[in-house]
This record gives sequence, structure tokens and C-alpha cells, in this order.
Amino acid sequence: MKKVAVILSGCGVFDGAEIHESVLVLLALDRANAQVTCAAPDVAQHHVVNHLTREPAAGETRNVLVESARIARGNIIPLRQLRVDQVDAVILPGGFGAAKNLCSFALAGEQYGVNPEVAAVLEAAHKAGKPLGFVCIAPAIAAKLFGSARVEFTIGNDAGTATALARAGGQHVNCTVHNVVVDRRLKIVTTPAYMLASRIAEAEAGINKLVQAVLEMA
Repeated sequence: MKKVAVILSGCGVFDGAEIHESVLVLLALDRANAQVTCAAPDVAQHHVVNHLTREPAAGETRNVLVESARIARGNIIPLRQLRVDQVDAVILPGGFGAAKNLCSFALAGEQYGVNPEVAAVLEAAHKAGKPLGFVCIAPAIAAKLFGSARVEFTIGNDAGTATALARAGGQHVNCTVHNVVVDRRLKIVTTPAYMLASRIAEAEAGINKLVQAVLEMA
């Protein structure tokens, strides 16, 4: 049985993990009989967004780990407790939380950085030869961490976003919503999901392929 860590970034597309993408990743892993460990950094969210109005909620604060626990049904650990030697692969769903809480791409643009705990886990897993999967905007993290190794990745076909991320050193590959980009040399798999998807079935197709590719390399 393959053991896979899923790193979440909150709960909700505009300020945390994209819920559909997160659930689709968890469902695909369960269908493959993988054992899942959910984890999230125990840090404050960048901000809280009212998902009805899509506007920031003044005066509200939330914790990334606490919010991520909603998706994981409470079965989650702080990211600092994740033991890379006890998992075979790591997957990150998208959502603005990946670009606001796990890295700062949505806030700082090309000058963005990656949360140190997230970077430490992914770099350790990569060094150990374990495959990594990044969904939607989460490939921004792969571009920053593995750009110097010329990682091949996709966020779909948005030229502006692709160019900004490619300046970190990686090579962006245009990809349709139903497909994935597999960098077999670096064992990194990416898929556009809701960067392109207009319906949940479209996101599911690419996410299923991503999970399958990650497990095949694990």
C-alpha cells in the first residue's frame, strides 16, 4: 500500500485549499487504496475571504491547519510533524491558499517565496526520490523550489502566469484541463484543474491522471 501525504492550505478556493480539488485528490487516492496523511502548516492564513461576496472579511483571522481540518474531517497533522521517510509521495491541491499561505505568488508575483516548512518537506521528499504532485496554481511552488533543475510543469495555458513562473527557472508546458505534465526526470506531476476547468468533471479527469502518475512513480 502506497503512503501519500496531502498538504492542504486552508479551506476554500479564495483563501485556502480548493475544496473540489482536495476532495478529488483524496477520492482518487482512496480508489487506488493508498494510505493518506493530511498535513498543513500551523500558521495564520494571509487573510479571510467571504466566499459569498468574494471580498476580504475585515477583522477575521483563521488558522491554516484548523481550516484544513475541515476538509480532512479532523484527521490531519501539523506539517512540522510529517515524516518524509514514512510516505512514498506528496500531493498539493490548489486554491489561492497554495499561492497565499503555502507560498506568496498571489501576493508578491515574481518575487514570491515558499513557506519554509513546505519547502523543507518537498525538498526532502524530492531528495529522497519520492514523486510530487501539484494541482492548479500549486505548481508555482514546484517552479520556485525546482526551477534551478529546469522542472517541467503546467498551470494550463495562461501566458502571463506561465511567464512569471518560468522566470524562476522552470519550463512551462501548455496543457489541457484533462491532462497532466509529467517530468519523469524530477518525478514531478502537474495538472491545471481549476486553472482551466469550468466544471468539476473536467477537474476530476486531470486530477485522476495526476494521482495515477504519482503512484506509478512512488
